Amino acid sequence: MDCETQKDAELEAPSIIDRYYTRWYRTDLKGQLCEDHCILQHSNRLCVVTLAETHPVLQNGRTIKSIDYQISNGCSRLNNKVSGKSKRGGQFLTDFAPLCRITCSDESKYTIYSCIRGRLLEVNENILERPNLLLEKPSTEGYIAVILPKFEESKSVTENLLSRKEFEIVVSKRDQPQSS
Repeated sequence: MDCETQKDAELEAPSIIDRYYTRWYRTDLKGQLCEDHCILQHSNRLCVVTLAETHPVLQNGRTIKSIDYQISNGCSRLNNKVSGKSKRGGQFLTDFAPLCRITCSDESKYTIYSCIRGRLLEVNENILERPNLLLEKPSTEGYIAVILPKFEESKSVTENLLSRKEFEIVVSKRDQPQSS
């Protein structure tokens, strides 16, 4: 294979995310315009919570001042301990359970929600030390958390989420000027 053919093949090859995960979206969470979340669902039921590319944290060249997994005085997502095959001990989340709070350098604050029901398997502690991962690689190394839906709910967990195509339609309608 010559170099040019190899380059073409590399350009056309789908990413790991595109190959093994289905993207689902939740828009305007809790009525907050553009606070969109993306859920990457693997065929083994695991769901990775990330920020959608339209989320305000990823817009306008913002920088992240802090990320806090301490949800309340008695609840820190960092204290989540999971063990065994059935993932015992993981915190159970509803679809509007807060996962973390992000504070940007302009003092704007955003709460990131789970978007789906399930057991919290892991939070990404790497973004605490390197918050720029969230900005640079939101779908991969900058993910927020990993959630495992209950087996019996694994098919219905995406009912309240939008497909990529539906999400693009919502975003394009947002970008259109409102006529009065």
